Amino acid sequence: MNHKSPMRSRTRRGAAAALTVLTAAALGAVGAGASNAGAAAPQQRQIASSVLGTDHRITLTALRSAEDGYAASVRLQVYTRSDGAWKESDRVTVGDVDGWFWYPLTGTGAVCRFSTASTEPAPLMVSLLVTPSIGCSDPVHYVVKEGRVYAG
Repeated sequence: MNHKSPMRSRTRRGAAAALTVLTAAALGAVGAGASNAGAAAPQQRQIASSVLGTDHRITLTALRSAEDGYAASVRLQVYTRSDGAWKESDRVTVGDVDGWFWYPLTGTGAVCRFSTASTEPAPLMVSLLVTPSIGCSDPVHYVVKEGRVYAG
């Protein structure tokens, strides 16, 4: 006959419960640290860049939303060469804040059109992938004049 001692069963169950509580607490602390670290620095990815002559550099950067992991914004930045270094001279948001989808925007074929010219003022056109099934956005036109961005 195989009889288990009631005291031995309670001790094992108590130890298992204590181990479960400790494991959950440890995992919760690790998860909290990971979420706080992610909140400090929003994820971003440069999706296009162009240099206009020797004076200006233009970049498009996707910025992942802090509130919605599927949403993103697009920042267009203009840099001007000053004392041998690139310094930001202007920036604008392309479309609405959090108005794009992160995954299509950072995947293959995200930039449908990004055209610039080395003239003063410099015309600039941007069209980005909304989703693979929807396709590309309507082109947005800007003009870069003396390092500043204007609607075009």
